[in-house]
Amino acid sequence: MKFDNSKVRRQDRLLDEARAREILASAEYGILSMIDLDGKPYGVPLNFVWDEEGDCIYFHCAPEGKKLDILERRDCVSFCVVGKVNLQSSQFTTEYESIIITGETTICTGDEERMLALELLLKKLSPHDLEIGMRYAQRSFYRTCIVRLDIDSWSGKCKRVNR
Repeated sequence: MKFDNSKVRRQDRLLDEARAREILASAEYGILSMIDLDGKPYGVPLNFVWDEEGDCIYFHCAPEGKKLDILERRDCVSFCVVGKVNLQSSQFTTEYESIIITGETTICTGDEERMLALELLLKKLSPHDLEIGMRYAQRSFYRTCIVRLDIDSWSGKCKRVNR
């Protein structure tokens, strides 16, 4: 995975890679952006998990729908994750942290990778209910689609406000 802030327009607002990794590991959701089959933009919020070892992101969804129709034909996507946000109304600005990822998606078909993704999602999003969550994942396994986003590049940006 290539962390590359060289193309961020505001070089004075770069988010360092260490903080970007923290956000990617802990954020609850991100926005997956695609171009639909009619050439129109389409974005959808998703729970996700970053597999740092595999250098990819996993998300799950129903085994059919618009998102999968698009990804089966157009696998290049953008994924946006937002960290801390703090509206500074009296200063007419907002503090923020964000990450933009580009990459290609693959609909996972192997049982081992699919179960790994579900386990990673459960460890991140339901760590205190892992045992029951794994039983639930096994029961709904064949009704669940897993998509892997292989990260080509990513960058991070932030704005800090002096008070």
